[in-house]
This record gives sequence, C-alpha cells and structure tokens, in this order.
Amino acid sequence: MRTPGRRESVAERRARRATIDNPAVVLEAAARFLEARSRSVAEVRRRLTGAGYRADLVEGAIERLMELGMLDDEAFARAWVESRDRARPRGERAIRAELRLKGVERPSIDLVLAERRDAAASDDTGAHAEDGGATPSADRLAAERLLTRHRRSLERVGDPRQRRQRAYALLARNGFDPETCREVAARVDHDPDDAEPLD
Repeated sequence: MRTPGRRESVAERRARRATIDNPAVVLEAAARFLEARSRSVAEVRRRLTGAGYRADLVEGAIERLMELGMLDDEAFARAWVESRDRARPRGERAIRAELRLKGVERPSIDLVLAERRDAAASDDTGAHAEDGGATPSADRLAAERLLTRHRRSLERVGDPRQRRQRAYALLARNGFDPETCREVAARVDHDPDDAEPLD
C-alpha cells in the first residue's frame, strides 16, 4: 500500500500491475498506448509486459484490439511506409530494418513493400521521360524526394564531384541501394535552371 505523499517506484508499480486480474484494465492501458500513434503488435506486447501486466492478460488485450481493428501489423506497416515516403524518405533496406525493429513479421513487411513497388510502377506521371520512358522504382522516387529536401545544402558544394559524393553518401545513409544512389546522385549535377525538378 502506498504512503500518502510518496511517489510509487517503478518496481512497486510493476508489482502492483502484476496483481491485476481484470482484463479491462490491461485493455485500457493498451488503448492509451495506441492513442498517440499506431503501433505494431510487438510494440504493444513489449510495452504492456514491460509495465508488469500478466502475460495472459496482455495476450487477451492484444487479441481484442486485433478483433476491433485497432491493432493490425499490415496497416501499421503501410502507415509507416507512407509516412516515411512523405516526410522522411528512406530506401527499402532502411524501411525493412525499421519495421523489423518495430516487431513486424517478414510476410507483412514483404507485402507492404511489394505494394509500394507496385504503386510506383503504376504511377505514370511522365516525369522521367529522359530515362527512355522507364517507370522509376519506389526507391528512386524516394531518393529523389530526399535529395530535393537537401538541395540547398548540396548546391552550396561548389565542386560537382564532391556534390555527387555527398548526395551518394546521404542516400546510402538513408538505406538506398548502391545502384539507386549512383543513378540519383548523378542527377545532382544538372543545371537547376534547365533541369526538371528531382521530384
């Protein structure tokens, strides 16, 4: 029992939660964790078991959240990929690693990344006519968006060779494969006045 005016320690909180046998309490804790943003099943499991809740109640809460559609690894992975492509472009390798760290299973990752590739292949904007009409890959589109975001800092590099090297390094750090890095970094040398935008 807590003494008035004294804060409960982490160990005491965990011990108190271990005695809880009401599934609704664990379900409510899981729902609160999901309020800020969507999470993977593994993240919710890790959070609840780390907080001290009993494993059987944690699994029950996860099953219930999945039934309600509030917890879905494929939907989580899709949202993660869309967010990355929109706000912080990454290559497929980096996205795959991030999703694995979030605990998303490989089949879900494979499915979502295949959808990403299919969406890029079906997006016929005509923006890459100089490539002989070839449709750019999802990674290439993301790489171009990333370089567009960093265009000003790259333009400050006077030597074209160094500018390409910096662009290549930036792309490589963000999980793009060497071929994509090479192809997209080479486009940095185009004169901005007569070249079309990277994205």
